[in-house]
Amino acid sequence: MTSADPFADPAAPAAADRDAAPQFVLPLVVRIERDAPPARTDALETSARAVLAFLSDPRTADGGEWAELLRGWEDGRIRKVVRRARGAEWRRAESLPGITVEGRSARVRVYPPVPLDGWPKELAKLQVSGTELADPEPVGAPDPQLPVLWLNPDLEMSAGKAMAQTGHAAQLAWWALPDAARTAWRDSGFALAVRTPKPSYWAELAESGLPLVRDAGFTEIAPGSCTVIADHPALR
Repeated sequence: MTSADPFADPAAPAAADRDAAPQFVLPLVVRIERDAPPARTDALETSARAVLAFLSDPRTADGGEWAELLRGWEDGRIRKVVRRARGAEWRRAESLPGITVEGRSARVRVYPPVPLDGWPKELAKLQVSGTELADPEPVGAPDPQLPVLWLNPDLEMSAGKAMAQTGHAAQLAWWALPDAARTAWRDSGFALAVRTPKPSYWAELAESGLPLVRDAGFTEIAPGSCTVIADHPALR
């Protein structure tokens, strides 16, 4: 669905090698009940935290049951696809191995990577569309001590697309952090904020050298579009 900047991770393979490798995708499922949909910003933040929870899970470490799947996924493009579920669909999705992360109103489950054309049937039947979400109340300024994932103010994205993008940004920040900062972030429960800056501040951030997500252009927006900048205090 989307891909982060292939050169953000110094250890990442060259672009041609990444495209030649078997392609995997990281599935995320957001719970959207008709009568109680999550707030948009909370869903974006929870999606990012879910990706971080997966990356830091002991099962992804060397020798862990998800380690080979993680490596295969990172050797290709770090695609993420967000699908929605409700009711019985969500209960079936929760029965598969994965990690559920809860926000204030959002609930997102992340799964170990699957082949691009080999989704489990319980997830393959879920819809990608229909993730139009809104914030019922104005979203205030973020805590200056928190990592912030800044959305490009010039782009329009569905909530599902934006959830994948914030997941990318969180992953790029995780790759860039030293071990001590990773530990502190994990111990905080991966506290973070997602916000949309004024265009002038976005322009300033884009020149800062902070991790920046460039979309592959498979859906919704043009290839190479800059979607999210990861502003972690340890990277400033």
